[in-house]
Amino acid sequence: AVAMTTLLTACTQSKSPDAASTMQCKAVTEQEIAQLFDRWNESLKTGDSKKVVANYAADSVLLPTVSNKVRLTAAEKEDYFDHFLANSPVGTIDQSHIQIGCNTASDVGLYSFVYKKTGKKASGRYSFNYQWNGKEWLIAHHHSSLMPEGKKSKLANATFIKRLNIQ
Repeated sequence: AVAMTTLLTACTQSKSPDAASTMQCKAVTEQEIAQLFDRWNESLKTGDSKKVVANYAADSVLLPTVSNKVRLTAAEKEDYFDHFLANSPVGTIDQSHIQIGCNTASDVGLYSFVYKKTGKKASGRYSFNYQWNGKEWLIAHHHSSLMPEGKKSKLANATFIKRLNIQ
């Protein structure tokens, strides 16, 4: 861990090919990256889509669980979360694999949601790619999809998506 931290602290990255200044790599632990999900999940619990979207970088991409639309702008993300939050979701990480790079990190795995308003549950696969912007870690890319196994599960997922009424 010490060697990894030293390596991450020592690396530098040019902002552009001609840039005279450099940005040092932000030293970060796997635990700190794992806590970024907790921050995101806590923002879900507020029910405020603007607070959820504040976790995303301005140029981030959201490929959401229960929508066929790629969400690129803050307004598009807020629209998605306005609908998603209506059922009061609370997430839990079931399995996680974290990789750390220079001012980037990824957390991929499996998560589950309980929707407090309906009592329904859903499990899915996720990937969060984070970037350090010099001040904080933000989501650069978030992909989520319901678990695909079995015909019964596919029908249940399709019915679940229809009930959430998210386009």
